[in-house]
Amino acid sequence: MTSPRIARLRELFKQEASVILQRSMNDPRVGFVSVTDVDLSGDLRHAKIFVSVYGNAKEKTRTMAALTSARGFVRTELARRIRLRYFPQVHFQMDESIERGARVNSLLRQVKPPDPPQDPA
Repeated sequence: MTSPRIARLRELFKQEASVILQRSMNDPRVGFVSVTDVDLSGDLRHAKIFVSVYGNAKEKTRTMAALTSARGFVRTELARRIRLRYFPQVHFQMDESIERGARVNSLLRQVKPPDPPQDPA
């Protein structure tokens, strides 16, 4: 169970991290990235930012490497926007739930038998 403060901070981190990754990152290795969730530790020492990356496996690997090398920049930008006494360490993690959901949907469409034709009468 998370406290209301941590829940509010998670949402704020998610919004601000999304803006930073989309507008402030000038690294050409970073492709289309969206922040799907943020997990904050109870003591606010670590922030795990879950990202979804659009592209093939090579682009995803390149983007994750760029995000890992830009952790300091992202942490500094977040600290300038969100005022906390101690700012958590930032970690990025790939979130593949969107792709997994799309795959499950496509498999379900393949298994479902086609609807019988309707008589216009």
